[in-house]
Amino acid sequence: MADSSQTMSRLQRMVTCALLLAVVGCGLEQTYRADPSRPQASLAAEATPEPVVAKLQQQVRGDLDQRVPTQQASVLKALSEGTTFPARFKRPLVVQGLTEPWKGLMALERQGSRLAEVARSGPQNLPTLIERLEAGMDRVAGSPKPVPAPTGGTEEDHVAFVTAVLQQAHQLRGEALRTLRPDDRRFLFEHAETLVETFTPQVAEWNEQTMQQAKADLRFCQLVAEQLDYGALAAAAQVLAGLADERWLASVENAFRDRRALPAPPAGITGEVLLTRETSSGLIVIGGSGPNAYDLDQRVAVVIDLGGDDTYRGRIAANADAEHGISVVIDLGGQDTYHAAPLGLATGRLGVGLLVDRAGDDLYELAQGAGGTGFAGLGLLVDLAGNDRYVGAKFTQGAAVGGAGLLVDRAGNDTLTSSGYAIGFGGPLGIGAVMDLAGNDRYQCGEQYPSVYNATDAPDGKPGDSLFQYDCFGIGTGSGKRIFSKDPEQQSYGLAGGLGLMIDLDGHDRYRSANFAQGSGYFFGAGLKLDLAGNDEHAAARYGHAAGAHHSVGLFIDYGGQDFYTSTGPVYNGGAAWDRSVMLCIDAGESDDLYDLRRSDGLARADHHSWSLFIEEGGGDRYLVPNGMGKSGNNSMAGFFDLAGEDDYVAILRDSLGGRGNGRILVDEAGGLFLDR
Repeated sequence: MADSSQTMSRLQRMVTCALLLAVVGCGLEQTYRADPSRPQASLAAEATPEPVVAKLQQQVRGDLDQRVPTQQASVLKALSEGTTFPARFKRPLVVQGLTEPWKGLMALERQGSRLAEVARSGPQNLPTLIERLEAGMDRVAGSPKPVPAPTGGTEEDHVAFVTAVLQQAHQLRGEALRTLRPDDRRFLFEHAETLVETFTPQVAEWNEQTMQQAKADLRFCQLVAEQLDYGALAAAAQVLAGLADERWLASVENAFRDRRALPAPPAGITGEVLLTRETSSGLIVIGGSGPNAYDLDQRVAVVIDLGGDDTYRGRIAANADAEHGISVVIDLGGQDTYHAAPLGLATGRLGVGLLVDRAGDDLYELAQGAGGTGFAGLGLLVDLAGNDRYVGAKFTQGAAVGGAGLLVDRAGNDTLTSSGYAIGFGGPLGIGAVMDLAGNDRYQCGEQYPSVYNATDAPDGKPGDSLFQYDCFGIGTGSGKRIFSKDPEQQSYGLAGGLGLMIDLDGHDRYRSANFAQGSGYFFGAGLKLDLAGNDEHAAARYGHAAGAHHSVGLFIDYGGQDFYTSTGPVYNGGAAWDRSVMLCIDAGESDDLYDLRRSDGLARADHHSWSLFIEEGGGDRYLVPNGMGKSGNNSMAGFFDLAGEDDYVAILRDSLGGRGNGRILVDEAGGLFLDR
């Protein structure tokens, strides 16, 4: 039982919330809004939270087994049938999530937690981070012997080190492509751009154009899965990742600090250049500490810039053609601006692209397919410090098809925006991840590509109307390519989705997204969103906060803080599953949270043979949710659990079972369960 001071504190909060609701309505979110002026927590002092899925399973599974046993058994049987549904390249982690939901969700959380632990340990462990990332796709990277980095030494020692790293990576990339014919190599490189331009999660109309696109997409994935030695390519990325070691970066800066500039820089570069060196992999360029401008193409393999406010254009740590598969840019300081070409920044395209920015408040202007992206390759973008802005088109910021895309930002109050398929997006055979380690960050995805749901939900709607919907497919979303047809021939071109990860380790963060986002899945894809600490805002739209459709898996966990959840709607938020999908939304810890879904529904909703749970671990929470909260239909199971705390149920569903409230247990014959302890 709470002591008198705790009781008074809770009463004060509830009275304050009630008054604010009466005065400002939706403006209630202001009381939960993250304060950017708050100091950042010390990254070194924080530890990765203990996993919660297994712990919470022990607390809720007995109630599910006792209160909805028949519906649960029926749903599990229906979910297992997904293993035979036509879709190429299903990932084991997704299949496990569909056939054994608890085990699969535990594995998905474990994957995210392990990545967080490695990322927290420092950029010197980037090779291990790549290995752990690929493990989520059941892909094994090679075990390359790293080239030892000089921690002191002469200029020539450092140039020799970079040259040796390039040679080893080039050799491994050659092994990866060994069984690919020249025309297949060209196809993989060229079709990557087509994929980025034309990818869609669902093909509803089968015609000559969509058939040819489907055939080409299938060929791309078959070559990656069956001909490309992906382990060797990942090993090449691990070798290059040794260039991100902070100790070596400091050493190379000291070694070249007093070197005189060359009489004239190479073509396409302005500002002081200290050294150029031709290698079999391309040109090594070391720029000075003043402002430089780089317009990069296939000639340049490595740029190391010592500092200054620099400008980069063109192919920036991105593969320029099928013959040049290794590209690296390292910037050691300054307020830099990156203007990327399409598929042109930290992009692995039949190769590996690595960009490391050590310091400064930087601006990344990302055309489609850029910003830590992989297409038959691995693209790695690592920013170590500064308040950075990432402004992206689609397929940017940790996105991949047939490869791996990773964006790691270690510090600063950052802003990441994109139009879609971004900020942790995994398409077929792809794993895309964004990891932000510290700072009060802002994430926004959507607002450009109109949703197909407008045809039925807002047929007369126009952009800007409150009911008009956009797609996101990001902020931790995995999606395949679904062929909406009953024709077995057409269905055979369906491609299962990959894995999309959004992991924020610390800070008071704000998330804004359109449809399908924040731990979302679509057509055998899996999405994971973990926020490890801070008072956060999670604002989504249709299918947000562990919500998805068509044989998909989604997991959303906020591990602590006073959080605010809302949605522009119109439906499916906070653990919402449709058509043989599995979704779990968790707010862990004992803080007081606010759920304002007056324009949407959810917090455990399942339809068409699906499994969904919402679990609020503790705290005095406030619910404005007029529909959902343990609602099931069409042979499904949905469970709402609030496990502790005196909660405030304001705008809630009142049906034949009665109203939701403290200490209530409601069971729906259709498979819905509401339980407040």
